[in-house]
Amino acid sequence: MNETGMWVVFAAVVIIMLFLDLGVFHRKAHAVPFKEALIWSIVWIALSLAFNLWVYWWKGSKAGLEFLTGYLIEKSLSVDNIFVFLVIFNYFHVPAAYQHRVLFWGILGALVFRAVFIATGIQLLQMFHWMLYVFGGFLILTGIKMAVQHDKKIQVERNPVVRVARRLFRVTEGYRDAHFFVRQQGYLYATPLFVVLLFVEFTDIMFAIDSIPAILAVSRDPFIVYTSNVFAILGLRALYFCLAGFANLFAYLHYGLAAILVFVGAKMMLSEVYKVPVAASLGFIALVLVVSVVASVVKPPKGTHAVLAE
Repeated sequence: MNETGMWVVFAAVVIIMLFLDLGVFHRKAHAVPFKEALIWSIVWIALSLAFNLWVYWWKGSKAGLEFLTGYLIEKSLSVDNIFVFLVIFNYFHVPAAYQHRVLFWGILGALVFRAVFIATGIQLLQMFHWMLYVFGGFLILTGIKMAVQHDKKIQVERNPVVRVARRLFRVTEGYRDAHFFVRQQGYLYATPLFVVLLFVEFTDIMFAIDSIPAILAVSRDPFIVYTSNVFAILGLRALYFCLAGFANLFAYLHYGLAAILVFVGAKMMLSEVYKVPVAASLGFIALVLVVSVVASVVKPPKGTHAVLAE
């Protein structure tokens, strides 16, 4: 099968799964229980690994390891998204029944933005070799910042997206079921749910600025970079409903994520001197994640306990 055929297969799998997700299993808005979220998380992970095996068979072992490493990086970094989503939903008092709808459409937008960022990043690296050091340095600084500023509060009300949305649109006082827009007295009104959706899109763009350079440090193959990225974020909704209630149990995870960003940044900057084997990168990333999660569970900071999402 040629490259075009692989893109067609990938697109078909994604479209079918999204249709089943929203059009069949979540056609009616409802609060997603833990058991349902866990099943969907397992489905998305299994599907991602099955696709990974196909890439391994079609493109070879190196491409297969690159896909798995990219997937693991994006999946681990997406945990930070979960913390932010929890803050957003609690701030706007989004009913649990509507949260899946917001995340579904937010992730659809993310698929478009990620494609643009990946294409831009690869083009920049091809045109300007020195961008390799810019991306690498950015990742190292981001990792350091993540390690020392993890307790920084998110000021939702000061976010420019929220301010602009409220200036550009008439916004209803309360939610109107799961609708993003409604008509009132002959005028089109946005609902607070639409403002939440814009905020979710904005935060994903901010996270993409970190995650895309990190994956480009692993592979420059557009197919590997984009598909591993997409499979990771497609499972983000289910992962959110699995982990949101226990988010603060992973107290040391941010240190692990910071170490991963510093590692891939250094790997990118030193690539002209020494190319770290993909298998070694995968092993390091997996080890850091396991150690940070186990440490969080075995010896959590004093006062840490699970707080269920509202």
